[in-house]
Amino acid sequence: MSRLRRVLLVAFLLAAAVDLGSLLVGAGLGHQIAKPLLMPLLAGYAATRRAPTALLAALLLGWGGDVFLLSGADGAFLVGMASFAAGHVCYLVLFGRRGTGVPLGALYALALLATVTALWPDLPADLRVPVAGYSLLLTAMAYRSSSLGLRAGLGGALFLLSDTLIATGVADWPQPPAPDFWVMATYIAAQWLLTEGTLRATYGERRTKAAALDVR
Repeated sequence: MSRLRRVLLVAFLLAAAVDLGSLLVGAGLGHQIAKPLLMPLLAGYAATRRAPTALLAALLLGWGGDVFLLSGADGAFLVGMASFAAGHVCYLVLFGRRGTGVPLGALYALALLATVTALWPDLPADLRVPVAGYSLLLTAMAYRSSSLGLRAGLGGALFLLSDTLIATGVADWPQPPAPDFWVMATYIAAQWLLTEGTLRATYGERRTKAAALDVR
């Protein structure tokens, strides 16, 4: 199992390098090939580490979003956004009732309000409500991710940043050089950190439960 784990991890890192490198040099075919491989490989790696079902579901729903967003059609964009939204619900289920800080929640709420207010006038009319609803769910996931520790919390924040970059592109705001590279770089890092943060927290909880059983 450990050998398979290493193979999947190396394959994921290689796919990430190919995807990001392709975006930097404008090789569209490389991006089209590498992007759909990312989340299945990461999910496979997580599965070899006995990941919770909700994490695997979130990663595979992210894969669905990745595939649909490869198309430029409005309908595919909405389906992809719905797939990502379902993935965020899985993450929220995963985080459960673990505690998070109120001040951090206030900061995320202000960021949500400011972002939606700023983007609203420039979004296509038929996307305003879906984007606002998705943003609310995404922000909730990003906030609650900190309940699993710093790694997962940073992953949630990067996921929010990645999708905000996408939204500014949809709103036709000025973009940084190689915008797709930055979208994918923050997204890949986000999913990796969420995965690692979840696995570390889950492993710690399992050890705590095992120790408690030994004491009994």
